[in-house]
Amino acid sequence: MLRQLLPRCGRAFRAPTARQLLPLRAVQAARCYSIKPEAASTSKPVGIDPSRLTITKTTTPKTPSDPATLVFGREFTDHMLTIEWTRQDGWLPPQIAPYQNLSLDPATCVFHYAFECFEGLKAYKDKSGNVRLFRPDKNMQRFNKSAARIALPTFEPTALIDLMSKFTKLEERFIPNQRGYSLYLRPTMIGTQKTIGVGAPGSALLYIIASPVGPYYPTGFKAVSLEATNYAVRAWPGGVGDKKLGANYAPCIVPQLEAGSRGFQQNLWLFGEEEYVTEVGTMNMFVAIKNKETGQKELITAPLDGTILAGITRDSILSLAREKLAPEGWAVVERKYTMKELDEASQEGRLMEAFGSGTAAIVSPVRKISWKGKLVDCGLNELEESGEIALRMKGWMEARQYGDEEHAWSYVC
Repeated sequence: MLRQLLPRCGRAFRAPTARQLLPLRAVQAARCYSIKPEAASTSKPVGIDPSRLTITKTTTPKTPSDPATLVFGREFTDHMLTIEWTRQDGWLPPQIAPYQNLSLDPATCVFHYAFECFEGLKAYKDKSGNVRLFRPDKNMQRFNKSAARIALPTFEPTALIDLMSKFTKLEERFIPNQRGYSLYLRPTMIGTQKTIGVGAPGSALLYIIASPVGPYYPTGFKAVSLEATNYAVRAWPGGVGDKKLGANYAPCIVPQLEAGSRGFQQNLWLFGEEEYVTEVGTMNMFVAIKNKETGQKELITAPLDGTILAGITRDSILSLAREKLAPEGWAVVERKYTMKELDEASQEGRLMEAFGSGTAAIVSPVRKISWKGKLVDCGLNELEESGEIALRMKGWMEARQYGDEEHAWSYVC
């Protein structure tokens, strides 16, 4: 009955009769926008088959660059993994082929309606030469959620991890044998149907490319200063800011450029009249504060309420904090907090440190935040580039990424 009563795009909506309103009132909370994204997509993982993989190696292999010259995201390996999908046939046989341009019709739906989502994760080489992925199951889980939200097909995570592992092993010579270096993997999915009609794509392409990268801070940690952004919003409840969609990123560039024009390295996204702290640039945000009433040390980050991305690094930091900091007396808290609260804690000497978290840098320490014409000090003295918690988190994370500590988060290819 509800489905019959809900308005449909492009069709006239007839007002329900009094008799029809009775069952409607019983489910009045179920509005159009609350329909689960799976309703517009494939509700169950379908048919990627790693056993059907074909590999065509390049005839012109590149020589890996000097690690010292690497710039994030500028250089790519010899090959790419591609898997096509059609509504009629499901997932077609996967292929690894030489890195090449894509050929797409100008009417392809990805260009017009942003049917695109992606992931970002890294492959590391341990002391024994093994290649390791870091928590790929979490990336694939998020990849599926993003795809479902924009009516793209979903897939079986273990199948894609298997294929990604084979692809990474093929390209392992591009991973420098030095600490701090890795191979950045970019799984991407786009709608490929040739149409400018608005609707769920009838075809899609999933592909993975790889880029060798060095340390985010080649000469060591450098604390950044932020400008609080309250004139633009990155995400909002009920929106798609918690999904990794390409369409979320382009609108963020202008506020970042605005902050840069005033001498700040990045912007800090605030939300609502209360000015809740959400994300820093394209990273999650953490603060270490002494509780005003109890004096207890607290590591705080915003909750997963739809206004922030569920970062894999964020999740890892929270897990590590509960495992290693909680026994030291720390409280690990996911809650909303405001810029006013940070300013007050800073003035009272309770704001110990602040840092962003993400795949590229792991952690990025924050020195100051510009807010309402003043600079809010985030706990570092002039000679410090990082607080203690950020440094410890970086060390704990790298130990698992590089296999120094054997852990379930590290997937050996």
